Amino acid sequence: MAFPNFPDKYDGTSIINGKDFWKYKKELGRYPEINPPKGVIFTFQPSLMTHIINNYPVKKVRDVFGEFYVLEQTQGNIGICGNFGIGAPIAAILLEELSAFGVKFFISVGTAGALQRDLKIGNVVVCDRAIRDEGTSHHYIQSEKYSYPSQILNQKMEQTLEEMGVEYSLGTSWTTDAPYRETIKEIDYYKGEGVLTVDMEASAVFTVANTLNIDAGAIFTISDHVGEREWQPNFHLTDEHLQTLFKIAINTMNSI
Repeated sequence: MAFPNFPDKYDGTSIINGKDFWKYKKELGRYPEINPPKGVIFTFQPSLMTHIINNYPVKKVRDVFGEFYVLEQTQGNIGICGNFGIGAPIAAILLEELSAFGVKFFISVGTAGALQRDLKIGNVVVCDRAIRDEGTSHHYIQSEKYSYPSQILNQKMEQTLEEMGVEYSLGTSWTTDAPYRETIKEIDYYKGEGVLTVDMEASAVFTVANTLNIDAGAIFTISDHVGEREWQPNFHLTDEHLQTLFKIAINTMNSI
């Protein structure tokens, strides 16, 4: 059977969309009482969300999935969304809903596993394309190997990194929504292709953003190694590195 089950679905009309969701919320009286931020930063790690809440002037916004705050130092132009879970499906849902609310720019901040030996814990990686090995993106556009971030946003991110003096790598990530089924055969293959990292959201984020005509990018810090035929986890060492990524994302958003 082909995937998706209806391979000609791309010209079909969805029964609901993000605007329908907000219409329903308005009818319930549960609509956010803010103007749409220009950009939103997604964070998938609760520890980073806790750090942001404790160390930045933020205003909590109700009636958005997960936890949502606006960064007061940006006069409400930047939102932060977190504690909503992980994976491609929830990232796609948030993009649909927040773009329908009026947000135009998104940066996904998180951890990724390293496939290449020269990547160290805490290294910064800007994703310039993602291998579509998750299911969500294939319901938006026809199946191809890669999806791509916003060129404008990636250029701004690289400029920000250079201005901040932060070293980084630029390259491909393998996106899969089955982290416990990353097989040695797959890892060896992608490692041989020069793929830098493995993550759970980037390819869906890029695909959905391109479909919705909004801009999205992804930046990672290395949390574990999978490329040497054994798992070497160091998630507990990434807090400060995630905080650096958040600063990079803020500065990038401010430069748009």
